[in-house]
Amino acid sequence: MLGRILIALVLLHMPVRGAAQEAVVDLELVLAVDASSSVDAGEFRLQLNGIAQAFRDKRVVSAILSGRTGQIAVAMVLWADASIPKDESDWFIIASAADAERFSNFVYGTRRGVLGGTGIGAGIAWAIRKFDRNGIAADRQVVDVSGDGKETPPREIVVTMPTARSMALSRGVTINGLAILNEDETLASWYANHVIAGPNSFVMSVAGFESFAEAMSRKLIREIEDRPRVGALPRSIAQN
Repeated sequence: MLGRILIALVLLHMPVRGAAQEAVVDLELVLAVDASSSVDAGEFRLQLNGIAQAFRDKRVVSAILSGRTGQIAVAMVLWADASIPKDESDWFIIASAADAERFSNFVYGTRRGVLGGTGIGAGIAWAIRKFDRNGIAADRQVVDVSGDGKETPPREIVVTMPTARSMALSRGVTINGLAILNEDETLASWYANHVIAGPNSFVMSVAGFESFAEAMSRKLIREIEDRPRVGALPRSIAQN
């Protein structure tokens, strides 16, 4: 009997082979990109090219490497009509310029698969769910949403912005916004009042898709470094 007890105790304290360990990073970031019908093919490509260029920006890579763990995790969700599934990527761990280049190349090569209404709430909810059981641990989780329009009234029961914000707040997730003002000059204010949520959340805005790449670089640096305010932003980029 004593021998069996000793064997059981040894087995209890042996490491379990194959058990997955969570990757520890400074930030889990989901890029939630507007692919709704208000964004034409050229504008959609400017968004993706802007994201890809931002992850090749030496300032962004430096911000990633200067963190406590020197790495972040990033994924992308393309959202459109609230009633249809979203396009989404796997998670990428970025811990070097080569990793950032790999993600940049993935974004460049991404093709559009969704269209329809501006279901921003459902898109953000989808992005928030990507944090669940992803095998990654971080002190901060951020959804970085970009778009050029306000939420359109849903035709059926779907997740809308109030519910998406409640999801974020209940989970400690931050939602930041990059409002593209080419069709609606009041969009940044709408994002501030209806979209952003959580610790140190903020809105930035650009006049059009042509300015998206530089704005995305600045936004990523602010999110990665977790800076509450950036006083040197040009006037063309608004913030709350």
